[in-house]
Amino acid sequence: MNYMSIPSFKNQLIKSNFEKIYAHEKAHKNAAGALAGAIVIEKNAQGIPVGGHVSIKMPTLNPKNPKRTIEQADTVINSAMAPSDPSSQDYKVAAQAKSIKSQAIDLQNKQKKRLDYYA
Repeated sequence: MNYMSIPSFKNQLIKSNFEKIYAHEKAHKNAAGALAGAIVIEKNAQGIPVGGHVSIKMPTLNPKNPKRTIEQADTVINSAMAPSDPSSQDYKVAAQAKSIKSQAIDLQNKQKKRLDYYA
């Protein structure tokens, strides 16, 4: 075995892992726009990138403006599914945003029915 190639292999692994992880997280960030935080790349004890994340502002149900909640939920869903290889966590985030969106749609429909009643 050529021990001189171990540092070269490690550097190659660091570079390839970083590029793959960064591209995944960058897709989230680009799709989320202003709702996204910074890209964080996580490394193991040897300094090799092993994961990453981008924080995202999950919308809350706004009874006064359900349309805004729906728009923000759509942004979160699109961001979660933006990478070509969504992770299980990405699917969980999208499901949470879909649930919030569903609540906002229900609220919006109830408000519309009330307005239609008085029209």
